[in-house]
Amino acid sequence: MKFVRMILLSLMVSTLLMGCGTVKTTETTVTTAPEQAATGKDTQVVPVKGKIILSTTTSTQDSGLLDVILPDFTKKTGWEVDTVAVGTGEALKMGENGEADVLLVHAKSKEEEFIKAGYGVKRYDVMYNDFVVVGPTGKIDKNEDVKTTFQAIFDNQYPFVSRGDDSGTNTKELSIWKTLNLVPDQNLNYISSGQGMGATLLMADEKGAYTLSDRATWLTTKKKTSMDIICEKDTQLLNYYGVIAVNPQQNSKINEEGAKDFVDWILSDDTQTLIGSFGMDEYGQSLFTPNAGANK
Repeated sequence: MKFVRMILLSLMVSTLLMGCGTVKTTETTVTTAPEQAATGKDTQVVPVKGKIILSTTTSTQDSGLLDVILPDFTKKTGWEVDTVAVGTGEALKMGENGEADVLLVHAKSKEEEFIKAGYGVKRYDVMYNDFVVVGPTGKIDKNEDVKTTFQAIFDNQYPFVSRGDDSGTNTKELSIWKTLNLVPDQNLNYISSGQGMGATLLMADEKGAYTLSDRATWLTTKKKTSMDIICEKDTQLLNYYGVIAVNPQQNSKINEEGAKDFVDWILSDDTQTLIGSFGMDEYGQSLFTPNAGANK
């Protein structure tokens, strides 16, 4: 009887507490290797600290990479991530304006200018993939010479869709035209999409045009198109991504701690392994090659 009374009392107390309401703290559990080996389960609890703003390129978003790796960051550090996917030029402007805490972008010359101007703390290599020229088949033979490919597009006035958004891809495309001393005719066959990579690929397919794409977005989009790779494997088409924590001295709104944690995390061996394995199951190849070792 005494035991029954104790159970009833416990239920009454629980009911009263529920009626009063409680405040929940979202917590994320992380596992350290020694603890996991000893207990077989997560033992260290990291409360959610707040949010960081990551400004990055559309290719990291469209490829699905961020969906795979960012939950690991939150789990290990307690920082949730608000991601803004734009062209590299726009991402850098967000950093200049204090609208992002950390950047993951791919236009190295512009990134170095950003650092030199004092807007970023330091640039680190993270990963790379490559660009490919894609378009309708049957007009240009598949090749490994990007200059020959662009020259053929120009000479034959084949339609070309440009990102036209100051992104890393757009920057690379413009540099290729410049090295050839060519100015495509914007009134005839040169179309600016002003959109991300995925949308630009679909526009090029619709218009029977050629375009320059990062390989990751191409692989995740190609099934929606009738296009194929026309040019690849030219060393000029390598596409390097860097991470930059925005300089907190430029703007008091910057989450310095969260940005530093993100940089440390994405350069860590565990995250580099995650990046290197992304795409293997679905495409039989990695969509990005980890490259943090270049910083050492």
